[in-house]
Amino acid sequence: MVERRPMSPKPEAPLYQTIYTVLREHLEAGAFPAGLVLGEANVARAFKASRIPAAAALKRLSDEGLIGSFAGRGFIARGGETAPKPLRLELSEAGLVLPAALEADGSPRNIGLKIYPEVEHAVAASLAYGRFMLNESALAEHYGVSRTIAHEVLTRLARTGIIVQEANQRWYAGPLTAESIREHYEMRWILEPVALRQAFPKFTEAELTARRDRVMRAQGGDRGIMELEGIEQDLHIDTVARCNNRQLLQAVQRSQLLLIATHATFRSHRTGTEISTMLEEHRSIYDLLLDGDLDSACRMLETHLHRSMHPNIEMIARLGPMPEAARLPYLTPVDRGAS
Repeated sequence: MVERRPMSPKPEAPLYQTIYTVLREHLEAGAFPAGLVLGEANVARAFKASRIPAAAALKRLSDEGLIGSFAGRGFIARGGETAPKPLRLELSEAGLVLPAALEADGSPRNIGLKIYPEVEHAVAASLAYGRFMLNESALAEHYGVSRTIAHEVLTRLARTGIIVQEANQRWYAGPLTAESIREHYEMRWILEPVALRQAFPKFTEAELTARRDRVMRAQGGDRGIMELEGIEQDLHIDTVARCNNRQLLQAVQRSQLLLIATHATFRSHRTGTEISTMLEEHRSIYDLLLDGDLDSACRMLETHLHRSMHPNIEMIARLGPMPEAARLPYLTPVDRGAS
C-alpha cells in the first residue's frame, strides 16, 4: 500500500517528472492491480494534466520496464511472469494516492504553478523552429483553466524573457537563432563557473556522487531524452542553484532555460559522439569536484560550455520544420517580420 505523503516533488519540477515519480512509487510498491491499463487519458485525468506530460511519464516507465505493452492502446501494470488481463479503471479506483501537496490546494495560484513548468518548457523547446504567437484563450482551453490563470502564466513567462508582449498586446516568442545561441552560451560560460564556485561548499560527497552515478548510467546506455535532460539539469541548474548571489542565478537561469529546453527539439539531430562527449565532460567535472579540485572543475565547466555551443549552432542550421506531433494549439507560427 502506498501511504499518503506530506511531501511531493517540488512545484517547479516538470509535470511529467511529478507524474513519473508518483506512478513509479505505486508500481514498485505493487499498489496497482496487475493488468491495470495506464494510458495517456486516464493518467492525465488522475493528475488533472494534459496528455503531453502523461505520455512522457508513461514512456519513461515503459523504457524502465515498469509497465508493459499489450494489444490495446497504452500500457499495463505488470503481473509477474504471466501476462495479466487488461483491467480498465480510473486510477483513483485502482489505488492511486496523490501526494498531499497535489490535492491540498486547488486555488488559481496553485493551478498556475502546476501548469507553468510544462508551458515554459514547451515554449522554450519550440523557439528553434521560429517565431510564434501565443494565444491566451487557446492556452486556457488546452489546460482547462480560466483565461485569468492563462494570463498569469504568460505574464510569468514574459518576466523570464522567453516571451514578450508587443504593442498590439499580443504575446510573441522566438526565434532562437545562431546569434542568440552564441549570446546565451557566452553568458553561461562567464557566469556558471562563478555560481559553481559559490555553490560547491554546500554539497555533500554523497550528493555529488549520486550525480556522477547518473552520468555513468547514461554512459552505460541509459540515454532517453528525459535522462539526458535530467543530467543537464543536475549540473547546470540544480548544482549552480545553490550559489549565494540571487541576481547572478537569475541571469544564468534565463540563458540556461532556452538552451537546455532545446535538447528535446534537437534529440533526433544529436549524434552519439556528441552525447558521449557531453557525458564524459559532465563526469570529469564531478570527478574534479569529488577530488576537491574546485579550480579545475570551474575551468572544465567553462571549457564544456565553449565546446557545447558549436554543435547546437550546427543543429539549428539543419533543423527541419516543426513535427506535427510537437505542435501545440496555443502556439501559432508567424513570419519573422510579422507582429
